[in-house]
Amino acid sequence: MKIALIGNQNSGKTTLFNCLTGMNAKIGNWPGVTIEKKTGVIKGTKHEITDLPGIYSLSPYSIEEEISRNFVFDENPDVIINIIDATAIERSLYLTTQLSELDCKVIVALNMSDILEEKGYNIDAKKLEEKIGLKVLKISALKETGIKELVSAIDNLGIQVKPKIFDENIENAEKSVESILPPKMPHKRFVAVKLLEEDKRFNSYLTDGVKGIIKELKAHYDTDIEETIATERYNFIEKIEVDSITKKKTKESVSDKLDKVFLNKWLAFPIFIAIMFLIYYLSVGVIGSATVDFIGDNVGAFGEWTGEKLAELGTAEWLNSLVVDGIIAGVGAVLGFIPQLIILFICISLLETTGYMSRVSLLLDKVFRKIGLNGKSIIPFIVGSGCSVPGIMGSRIIENEDERKMTTILTPFIPCSAKLPIIALFAGYFFPDNAGLVSASLYFFAIIVIILSAMLMKKFIFKHTSSTFIFELPEYKMPSVKYVAKDVTDKVLAFIKRAGTIILLCSIVIWFLLSFSFRMEYGVEIEDSMLAIIGNKISWVFYPMLGTRSWGATVSAIQGLVAKEQVVSSMAVINGLAEDVEEGSEIFSLGGIFAFFSAASAYAFMVFNLFSAPCFGAIGAMRRELGSTGKLLKAVLFQTGMAWVLATIVYQVGSRLTGVNPINIIIICVILLAVFLAVRHMIKTKGNECADCPNCKMCGK
Repeated sequence: MKIALIGNQNSGKTTLFNCLTGMNAKIGNWPGVTIEKKTGVIKGTKHEITDLPGIYSLSPYSIEEEISRNFVFDENPDVIINIIDATAIERSLYLTTQLSELDCKVIVALNMSDILEEKGYNIDAKKLEEKIGLKVLKISALKETGIKELVSAIDNLGIQVKPKIFDENIENAEKSVESILPPKMPHKRFVAVKLLEEDKRFNSYLTDGVKGIIKELKAHYDTDIEETIATERYNFIEKIEVDSITKKKTKESVSDKLDKVFLNKWLAFPIFIAIMFLIYYLSVGVIGSATVDFIGDNVGAFGEWTGEKLAELGTAEWLNSLVVDGIIAGVGAVLGFIPQLIILFICISLLETTGYMSRVSLLLDKVFRKIGLNGKSIIPFIVGSGCSVPGIMGSRIIENEDERKMTTILTPFIPCSAKLPIIALFAGYFFPDNAGLVSASLYFFAIIVIILSAMLMKKFIFKHTSSTFIFELPEYKMPSVKYVAKDVTDKVLAFIKRAGTIILLCSIVIWFLLSFSFRMEYGVEIEDSMLAIIGNKISWVFYPMLGTRSWGATVSAIQGLVAKEQVVSSMAVINGLAEDVEEGSEIFSLGGIFAFFSAASAYAFMVFNLFSAPCFGAIGAMRRELGSTGKLLKAVLFQTGMAWVLATIVYQVGSRLTGVNPINIIIICVILLAVFLAVRHMIKTKGNECADCPNCKMCGK
């Protein structure tokens, strides 16, 4: 039996899918798009279930809605499980009314009804079932209650009586259209309603007879027919609510109490800043640094032991060096940061599952709308903190095309898991007493740069960005240990997979270029290697941000285009092959991993790698979302140019300071704020013909 799982976003759909399948699902992409597709088998049965993207209706206003509707029409599932957030039943039932018009059997799973009862309301599932003519069951996907009854209901569904939703005029018009449609056509009622709404997908059925019915209906109503039908749906839902939901007592919910704090006018932003600082302090600060040191020592010891064993076996010198200095040093340098990533992923996952991230979206919406984005943009940014690729793909939830493209370009600016090793390595070495503070500063630096970049793009590139942000806050929930563990495990395994493929291959390439000259001579001095010669030719590009022509830093930064983790890996390989060189020599200053950095150039180097063009995988995702290679090249040039300018400013200002202290930090912040406000004012007034007109206030321009 083929089953489709449909529901709104944040309704608990993924949790229910994992509960039904035992989290043993096949993951892929929908044909032609990069949105994730999940298919599994319900435990103890042979029923195949497909988790459709979270949607609010079957009208194709977004890619997700088109995917869900196409699946219903093309795959024709036997049963649809419509999961509903009982705490937001009015919003959820809108989709249910559309599903009831399909030929498929539908089961309504009332999720989180226990939370609704905690708020002082009671929902009568039997009455609701009578009103909508569909099987209704109360469940809790998080607590795994009502799941057995849900699985049992799949095999025991009887005949379902479709409800009368619209007024007499629309109902009669719908029946008239149905009579004109081909007799054996599936989902006739749904198609008939869509024809009345003038849905272009069904234009092939728009005969003269149908056009006549639509014309008569338009003559009866003054408003748009689609709007009238939507209003009728909500009127039907309101009647259902009155009959099915009763208020037991007035009680302020836990979510309401928490929102008084987390969405407080004065406390909301300071709390958000404190939470993000705490995340980076835990992942990069004391706990993270201790784990990196521990693993780093063990990887080093393993490399030495391997080298000794290979030497005892008579392995060739170059092969010994490849294994120890290339593979183990390169891959091991990246894998050493896994404990920090685990801590970061756990913290982010907890924020997502509790419902706090939805509050962050609402919190930043007012700011984002002023710069050409909307609150939904924060979702790709948050997802991008794990990996830029799914973050970029997540921009598809944004309906407005300009806002979607802006979000696609700006998402790689967020520090992702691949950039964390760079941040952790440099922050821990150059700022050991303030590693967490320095790491968190880069996150907020990224937010400032995103805002400034969005303002520039809105003024000069995307000039017509304007949309509304409609979003219903979910209830706060206790995080599911199983879900968080699964989420973190998937992300960590994906990171390890990258280390075992891309990083491995790149480490071997870096070792080869360091070990051989252009004459293919092995064992040459490191400054005569192919990599050093190539790096020296282009190192002038990085001179303004480093204060020195370091070929080691240059080639490592360029390697970041393949994978950001490769920056650390490349440096580890370079350092491994240069470790026998005396520290005072010129060679060491070129090859040593940190010898050519000061505190200012180290921070500038982090800034460049944070904002420069992302890895190949993210670039590919950007190409798909932007739609053309030309737009992609412009985006990559914008990102890398912005990174170079910012890194240069950071170094030139930082290198002239006597040290890092609170006074210096305050002065820099004041200067940056002044620059930001000046640029904002210039962007706001540039091109305004009456900007200097004394009568502006009078003319209203």
